[in-house]
Amino acid sequence: MTKKKYWLWLINGFFLFFPAMGWAQETMAAAALSPEAAKWGFMAAAFAVGASSLGAGIAVALVGSAAMGAMSEKPEMAGRALIFLGLAEGIAIYGLIVAIMILGKI
Repeated sequence: MTKKKYWLWLINGFFLFFPAMGWAQETMAAAALSPEAAKWGFMAAAFAVGASSLGAGIAVALVGSAAMGAMSEKPEMAGRALIFLGLAEGIAIYGLIVAIMILGKI
């Protein structure tokens, strides 16, 4: 990546991070939880989304490259390849659901 793209990622991260911190403080105050418990809950939710997205990215990269190779030899394999790509992408959705469940408990 070029330096310009790194700066764009950094700016987007700041715009997403700071409003989330305000929301986290409001949530802790409304739920009357200890700050330590809320902190671990938010960290667990972030880890669930991050780890599942990383795993889904790796799976989609491997399955996608194999699917492209298979479709170059047999074009009729496109339907099966899309099914496997969808299954690999489902890993990220499961992580998001777990994070929503964790945040619902806080």
